[in-house]
Amino acid sequence: MNIQTNKWRLGRRTFLRGLGVTMGLPLLDAMTPAARAATGTAPRRMAFVYVPNGKNMGQWSPTRFGPNYDLPPTLQPLKAVQSEVSVLTGLAHTKARSNGDGPGDHARANATFLTGVQAKKTAGADIKLGVSVDQLAASQVGRETRLPSLELGCDKSRQSGQCDSGYSCAYQFNLSWKGETTPMPPEANPRVVFERLFGAGDLEAAENRARRDRYNHSILDFVLDDAKSLRTSLGTTDQRKLDEFMSAVRDMETQIEQAEKFAASKPRPAMARPEGIPTAYAQHIRMMYDLMALGFQTDTTRIATFMSAHDGSNRPYPDI
Repeated sequence: MNIQTNKWRLGRRTFLRGLGVTMGLPLLDAMTPAARAATGTAPRRMAFVYVPNGKNMGQWSPTRFGPNYDLPPTLQPLKAVQSEVSVLTGLAHTKARSNGDGPGDHARANATFLTGVQAKKTAGADIKLGVSVDQLAASQVGRETRLPSLELGCDKSRQSGQCDSGYSCAYQFNLSWKGETTPMPPEANPRVVFERLFGAGDLEAAENRARRDRYNHSILDFVLDDAKSLRTSLGTTDQRKLDEFMSAVRDMETQIEQAEKFAASKPRPAMARPEGIPTAYAQHIRMMYDLMALGFQTDTTRIATFMSAHDGSNRPYPDI
């Protein structure tokens, strides 16, 4: 019998569990109260993506406004959902300008993006900024999910040192700020993010990752029995959603494993190894986006920030 036709319900905070693994589930119809199913209302989510050093706004900005606005070349991939998208312009931050503080645009750009606050110009420990909008939201709705917020990046975070014209690296390497002096460092390693989403704690995750590596097990192997048991109680629509989700998790895990093997097999250069996994930047970015999507899909978090690069990273883009 299709589960959608009976009154059996699944708790929204239901997890698949295995040895050292706690895996959230996507939103299934069996979790949805009847009134909510009728309206199709989903949890409200918030994500901010930072791309540094400007854009060709002629390729981003519509020239015709209103309900039938035109999609410029860069936004053409959104055509299928255009009616659900708003394009906002004119959002420049005046607090990111020098305002008498002299040079340091790279540090101020990152610092002000989500705080709207002028950073105190210092390269010492006496940093001072403001609470970022994502953390304001996390303070209100973060308790509804296992992770109050998720901070992602493609560069390893720095919390000290001088990075730009007398500004602390803390400003330049962090978008999310829990308090005036407390940045929330973004995680650049896809493996660490994956373990945060699906592990059962740092120590357990490390121990079970070693066990999985030793026996060549997927993280899905640890929750397979629980998933099979749950699947027998679900309707056909939810079974399909569960199968698609498990496939997406396995695909993500495979990508991470392949990236790690490739990085490990490359000859070590005479210089320090660049931060970031995998070494191909485009692949790294795609991986972080996919992990953010999994975080939302499983309702592990509803708030995320992603710094694709920081201003002043000096990263080359030979693949463009």
